[in-house]
Amino acid sequence: MTTTLITGANKGLGFETARRLVAAGHTVYLGSRDPERGRSAAERLGARPLVIDVTDDASVAAAAKTVEADGGLDVLVNNAGIEGRGAGNTVIGPAEVTAGVMRELFETNVFGVVRVTHAFLPLLQRSAAPVVVNLSSGLASLARISDPASPTHFYPGLAYPASKAAVNMVTVQYAKAFPGIRVNAVEPGYTATDLNGNTGTQTVEEGAEIIVRMALIGPDGPTGGFFDAAGPVPW
Repeated sequence: MTTTLITGANKGLGFETARRLVAAGHTVYLGSRDPERGRSAAERLGARPLVIDVTDDASVAAAAKTVEADGGLDVLVNNAGIEGRGAGNTVIGPAEVTAGVMRELFETNVFGVVRVTHAFLPLLQRSAAPVVVNLSSGLASLARISDPASPTHFYPGLAYPASKAAVNMVTVQYAKAFPGIRVNAVEPGYTATDLNGNTGTQTVEEGAEIIVRMALIGPDGPTGGFFDAAGPVPW
């Protein structure tokens, strides 16, 4: 039986990913900062609720101890993330962004990935087929965001793309350091979730497709890559 942890999974892409992996036969830990929301979501899916705040060392350490005591981990999906919009659901542009705004996004989107991955690495290394999926974004693609012919080029924000570009680098370096673990970054596409004020043009079912696909890869699958539903994404 494959055991999977998904952070930030009480709603949105994380919830849909959990639903589909439960259906695929995984034992899924549904990670959530809020105990009640996590418990309610897990009950709906037949998953296991796990309280985990990716910005808090003690919370992550406690979650790792719980999963270890229950038998271990095979797949980690680092899904929890924030975009950091301003008043009126507007994207915070370069003129308004502050070091504090950047710090807040990096705490969840980058340091959270490292914090959780570091805590669960010993469990993943005991698995016969360990997998890590990091949620990135097409906005992290320097090739796309610098190309005036790409819709990505017109995204006005600074902090969110920078945080996800950092996630891509973290992904590559983990993949190199741990060749026995399949570590990849995924771009779910512009999906309607609370993260973007439900302004996305895709459903969560569409957005979760690449997350689920990469969570299900075997030991012969790719590692150190950046993928969307159509295939590799340029860095």
